[in-house]
Amino acid sequence: MTVSAANPFLAAEAPSDPRLSSVVRLADLERMARERMHPAAFDYVAGGAGDERALGEAELAWRRWRLRPSVLVDVSELSTASSLVGCPSTLPLAIAPMAAHGLAHADGEIASARAAAAAGVPFTLSTMSSRSIEEVAAATPGGTNFFQLYVQRDRVFARGLVERAAAAGYRALVLTVDLPVLGYRERDRRNGWTLDVPLGNFGPAGGRALEARGDPDTTDAGPETNSTDAGSNPAATEPADGYQALGQQRHVGLTWDDLGDIRSWSSMPLVLKGILSASDARRALDVGADAIVVSNHGARQLDELLAPAAALPDVLAAVGGRIETWVDGGIRRGSEIALALALGAHGVLIGRPALWGLAVAGEAGVARVLAILREELEITMALLGAPSVDHLRPDHAVRVEP
Repeated sequence: MTVSAANPFLAAEAPSDPRLSSVVRLADLERMARERMHPAAFDYVAGGAGDERALGEAELAWRRWRLRPSVLVDVSELSTASSLVGCPSTLPLAIAPMAAHGLAHADGEIASARAAAAAGVPFTLSTMSSRSIEEVAAATPGGTNFFQLYVQRDRVFARGLVERAAAAGYRALVLTVDLPVLGYRERDRRNGWTLDVPLGNFGPAGGRALEARGDPDTTDAGPETNSTDAGSNPAATEPADGYQALGQQRHVGLTWDDLGDIRSWSSMPLVLKGILSASDARRALDVGADAIVVSNHGARQLDELLAPAAALPDVLAAVGGRIETWVDGGIRRGSEIALALALGAHGVLIGRPALWGLAVAGEAGVARVLAILREELEITMALLGAPSVDHLRPDHAVRVEP
């Protein structure tokens, strides 16, 4: 385990793991990452809510489907190219937003975003990133970056984050809609975990500290709050750690009625992440979202949630192809990407495996994750008789378990 002397949870500079070339599946990287990361930081990334049944179910749900090929199809020329909200991508995927990549490697999101840019796929930066919006943009001049937003109770500050992302050239706004409160995470409670690490979009680099703002359910600092100065807010208290402050400052009253205002903050396409029901998918259509992500937040906040793979068919039936539908959760194989697209998804997000690769070998580790997925997807498409992602169809997918 290699950690920073300044903060034991942050990963320090470390050479690439010489075993990287022997990695042939994404699961190999998780075991290697456990050796590299501080145990509490690893648990924060790997863990789920409650008994973690939903966490395991996210992967198992993909295994309830099988692939059925079309034979005697010319696959001598194969293309995995796609696009996400109009942004070209060499694969039908993007790296999902995840907090504090600095827990896995000293280069943090810069390494992850560079690997994504080199592979030609989008990278999604979290509001709670280790590196700032501007740092990541400067490090990836040829890349495609999306920005994920947690709406803050200080609406002016939240808008400022979006405007910073737009000014830095980010190509889409991914709004997380499924986290009004933080979940009950036993691993973090046992470890006393607080995410008390530097966050690039707050503090001096981000223009303000990430301070506590009092109980969001009892103070009057709601969505109309205009102050960005903690000193002018009577509810402000001593600075909180990152995880506590996220819970205190996030706007728990966010509703569908707020989306028009949020959309007005930039011209970036609006993606709603955290949809699991047909009714919510239809509402996303009604409010004019450009894409939705079928996701249960990595099973990190609520146990017994429906797995994204199980929710996907109903959501797709509800929207009928009228909106780009991505899926996020439990995908560990290129064949599962093909399955998601055969079912009707437009693309997928890859989360934890990217952080495992980052922990093992920095930028090279994330690149290895994307290379494995690319090769597996190409082989799967060839064997299915699908020379392009557009040739993946519902009759390629068969449900084998209830």
